[in-house]
Amino acid sequence: MITAIGPVRRALAPTVAGRSETCHVALTFDDGPDPASTPAFLDLLAVHDVRATFFVLGRLLSVNPDLASRIHGDGHELGVHGWDHMTPLVRSRRRMREEMRRTADLIELASGAAPRWYRPPFGVMSRTATLAAADVGLRPVLWTAWGRDWSSRATGPSVINAVRRQPARGGTILLHDADTASAPGSWRSTLEALPELLAGWRSEDLTVGPLRGHGGLFSLWAGP
Repeated sequence: MITAIGPVRRALAPTVAGRSETCHVALTFDDGPDPASTPAFLDLLAVHDVRATFFVLGRLLSVNPDLASRIHGDGHELGVHGWDHMTPLVRSRRRMREEMRRTADLIELASGAAPRWYRPPFGVMSRTATLAAADVGLRPVLWTAWGRDWSSRATGPSVINAVRRQPARGGTILLHDADTASAPGSWRSTLEALPELLAGWRSEDLTVGPLRGHGGLFSLWAGP
């Protein structure tokens, strides 16, 4: 549960936080896919020639399989965010395993590629969640910086400022491409912030991409 606390997570569990020793920024999005918002992110990322990792909810994926196909077809990576957005603290290992596997199967059916990563809702990486993820062959990864973009008070500038509070180099950035568990329409602030964030990282000579490209010690932990 301590992994939900940012400073503790970064200090004690850097690989779980998604920390790499490379000049790479892992760009990740949670809570989709949503036909009202996810396509706008895919369009913007295509314009900037950037790939990312999308952590999807099985419940949404089951009614939007075409979006998973597009995410994969555009060169992005898909990860498991669970079936819904309930905290792992109220799930048994068996139920979590079943829901992760069901979501992973839907990802593979829609994209042709088995997912590799698991990110729990709210960043609560409990022992039960860790064991269930291992049962399904998924590796847990959280984040080193986030945009606090779920709030009704979020704006493009506030998302940028929140992300920049932590060093980008070798980090994993958490943003949201849907408002499933956020304030309605909050994803628009994230979309507004993205071009400036991408430009800033490139000005620092950082490569932006999905988790599969993170490299360094992170890749040793993650396996082939």
